[in-house]
Amino acid sequence: MADVVAFKKEEPNGLLLREANGPVLRLTLNNPPANALSIALMQALAAELDAVAGVKEIKVVVIAATGKVFSAGHDLKEMTLHRADEDAGRAFFEAAIRLAADIMLKIAKLPQAVIAEIDGLATAAGCQLVASCDLAICTDSSTFCTPGVNIGLFCSTPMVALSRAAHRKQAMEMLLTGETIDASTAKDFGLVNRIVPQQYLRQVVDKYAAVIASKSPQALKIGKEAFYRQAEMPVADAYDYAVGVMVENMLANDAQEGIGAFLGKRLPEWKED
Repeated sequence: MADVVAFKKEEPNGLLLREANGPVLRLTLNNPPANALSIALMQALAAELDAVAGVKEIKVVVIAATGKVFSAGHDLKEMTLHRADEDAGRAFFEAAIRLAADIMLKIAKLPQAVIAEIDGLATAAGCQLVASCDLAICTDSSTFCTPGVNIGLFCSTPMVALSRAAHRKQAMEMLLTGETIDASTAKDFGLVNRIVPQQYLRQVVDKYAAVIASKSPQALKIGKEAFYRQAEMPVADAYDYAVGVMVENMLANDAQEGIGAFLGKRLPEWKED
């Protein structure tokens, strides 16, 4: 049975719901109506990501959301309140934006694969969250945007994730115009992997998670880390790095087991380490 944990006890369901099913951990943003990334919600999400990093039994993390908005990004009402601070809000703004950036880095560094499950609008830092996940699967009614330019605030931190997930000119189109794009355009831009009807979203995400969870945990951990590291290197350096990674991977227990199972026409038995 699913294990649901509420982080904010005084609210009926909490800001972040935690549901563990075998090797898959589902984290659901639950801050209606817009699932704004308030300090409290981001702290809860960061804590969960830190905790799951050391749990070998969990192979895949899914980040989903309740309601019609995946996430509207930073809580602008919360941030505006701090304009009355002595420093006009500088310290709070830096803390909130840095916390969001740290979450995106945690996702990239997490040994588990992370899948974004989107049903609704993902905007600003919410779009940044989608772009930061390893895979993104959305409904055909989902929409995406980086609208900061519309309110005099360029989406500079969402830009970091967006420019690495989407094609460069398409990312600039979103950043410069602030316009909302539909699911089909988001897929063309490279922001999402698949578009599915709403009634099949959970089913498709669960299938992806199950397929990934069935693979070698050693290979997944090695491969995810290598993917993000080589992506920032010149191509020759990337090949030099990848050669070393693959040699070490070949010497790992799971590679020996997997190749042996393939040659022996049997199913592999993966180790946890």
